[in-house]
Amino acid sequence: MSFEQRHGEYLARIERVLDQTLPAASLPPTRLHEAMRYAVLGGGKRIRPLLVYATGESLGVAAECLDAPAAAIELMHAFSLVHDDLPAMDDDELRRGRPTTHRAFDEATAILAADALQPLAFQTLITAPALVPYPLEQIRLVALLAEACGSNGMTGGQAIDMESEGQHLDPAALEHMYRLKTGRLLRAAVLSAACCPPGADTEQTHHLERFIDALGLAFQIRDDILDIEGTTEQIGKRQGADIARDKATYPALFGLPAARARMDELWAAAVAALDELPTPTEGLRWLAEQIVRRED
Repeated sequence: MSFEQRHGEYLARIERVLDQTLPAASLPPTRLHEAMRYAVLGGGKRIRPLLVYATGESLGVAAECLDAPAAAIELMHAFSLVHDDLPAMDDDELRRGRPTTHRAFDEATAILAADALQPLAFQTLITAPALVPYPLEQIRLVALLAEACGSNGMTGGQAIDMESEGQHLDPAALEHMYRLKTGRLLRAAVLSAACCPPGADTEQTHHLERFIDALGLAFQIRDDILDIEGTTEQIGKRQGADIARDKATYPALFGLPAARARMDELWAAAVAALDELPTPTEGLRWLAEQIVRRED
């Protein structure tokens, strides 16, 4: 069975794990827990958990060991989306085709829900029964996630993104922002699987880093293109929002043809990195294709 056929099983698996990891909505403080569940369980492509499972498949890691990293990274992703959507940030009204968390609840509850999701991500890594026998690996997973979400990761990338509105960045500066804002958490998804037993050797890790560093940039450029070419219904958020805020994006700065050419170049580099791996990479190849060809 191909990964395309199997990925539905992984999607169902991560939904179960997330549902079990999040506090029940009936537990006090109920409104906070409702908002946390709303932010996480409201759909989404689950690209980051799928990258964890696909990398784990390639390295022969048991799915039970991958559940906690996959959930932790998706919790951290949800945390970032809730904060990014706030009026003080991007002031978005739609996310995944429905009201953003601060619109569905209120701004204060959304901030608290996001703030609670971040420590829950780390708690998930530390308490997962499948990982408890591997304390050194747990430390590596926590460090990897902390780096991905800090000032040298997606939080720093968001800060640069906000500072760059109305600015003309050169390609190197723009791609640096992309690497922090989007790439670091995608990188953590792939390398988290490499941290789980039996793990990856130095050469395998190097090829995986090359793969996801290129794919992470391609992912963000595709997002930028969809903001122009997609519809609100397709992308689940307001179409043209980046243009309205005068965001520094690849199409805005260099044009759509250049954006598509750079995306294709990066996708080819990602696939070339997979060619160097001695292990099966069918799942990672399928996901790479989905990322650069997606319509939502």
